[in-house]
Amino acid sequence: KKKKYTEADYFRRTQAWRSKAIQVKCRDGYLCQICIRKMYNTLQQYNHEGLSVHHAIPINVDWEKRLDDDNLLTVCSRHHEMAENGEIPYEEIKRVIDEQQAKQEV
Repeated sequence: KKKKYTEADYFRRTQAWRSKAIQVKCRDGYLCQICIRKMYNTLQQYNHEGLSVHHAIPINVDWEKRLDDDNLLTVCSRHHEMAENGEIPYEEIKRVIDEQQAKQEV
């Protein structure tokens, strides 16, 4: 059966998203920002494996925030799945993003 691709799926293939994801990973030091804070059953504090960029407010909820630095966070695959499933609350993700943004502005 053929998968139906969403607007978000197509967006993740764009150069704009690829560039933004690299920028966010760079801001976050190419480390999972949940692991480095030893939150949510971290196994390895300085985790640079299986990284992706998580949208705190999902693309399908607010399309306008899809490239906003204050909506994006570098996480490992384990913590990305937890964030997607709501096991890491939005407020917690947002607090970490705000910390990362503040560091960048100094």
